[in-house]
Amino acid sequence: MEVKIGIQSIPRELVLETKASADEVQRLLTEALSADGTGLFVLPDDRGSKFLVPADKIAYVEFAGAETRRVGFGSL
Repeated sequence: MEVKIGIQSIPRELVLETKASADEVQRLLTEALSADGTGLFVLPDDRGSKFLVPADKIAYVEFAGAETRRVGFGSL
């Protein structure tokens, strides 16, 4: 699944692919936000790396299911 994380005062969003489900991403974010403003939102990606974002600096999190890539120039 593709996850986009908007961070306050940073013009570009963080985009990563993860094997975590939407429910798991939401649970991780909720746990990080409930840590009295000192929590880290930790999300592993498909390659085994981990992304750590201070929870109090997160502006938004957008996640979408895996979509197959379209190939070709025709319209269906």
